[in-house]
Amino acid sequence: MDAVDSKELTPMKTDALSIGISEEHREAIAKGLSVVLADSYMLYLKSHNYHWNVTGPMFHTLHIQFEEHYTELATAIDMIAERIRAIGYRAPGTFREFVILSTITEDENIPDAQQMIRNLTDDHETVMRSARKVLEVCSEAADEASLDLMTQRLSVHSKTAWMLRSQLS
Repeated sequence: MDAVDSKELTPMKTDALSIGISEEHREAIAKGLSVVLADSYMLYLKSHNYHWNVTGPMFHTLHIQFEEHYTELATAIDMIAERIRAIGYRAPGTFREFVILSTITEDENIPDAQQMIRNLTDDHETVMRSARKVLEVCSEAADEASLDLMTQRLSVHSKTAWMLRSQLS
């Protein structure tokens, strides 16, 4: 039933709901979605950082591409957080929570453009793995809304990783 590993924070239940999904399933889904939210937020930050700091011959292309990425992620982050709220839990929303929950690592330095592409490719794949972990419990609980959201996220991250990977030499 656990959608994620043991390092996650326990989501705080906010509402007693009767929506056809058991409390046990809602908690497991909230835990999984919280990791996807944290991973997505950390990827948003990294994409924004790279947008500001990319240099080199591919500057213009990557600057625009990274902006497209973080803009799309901003919308996704809101949708994921709202789904957590809709199933009766508080959405994590602090940097401390995101650092604890996320499986994406921050950069210690600003990498060159090729390494930025590699890092973002890896990070999009990381978000895909996090989303896949919660899919099973969403399916088991017949939570079609969360299942659909994670399926959409998988599609976006899969295409983005492919596009990034295609730019690597």
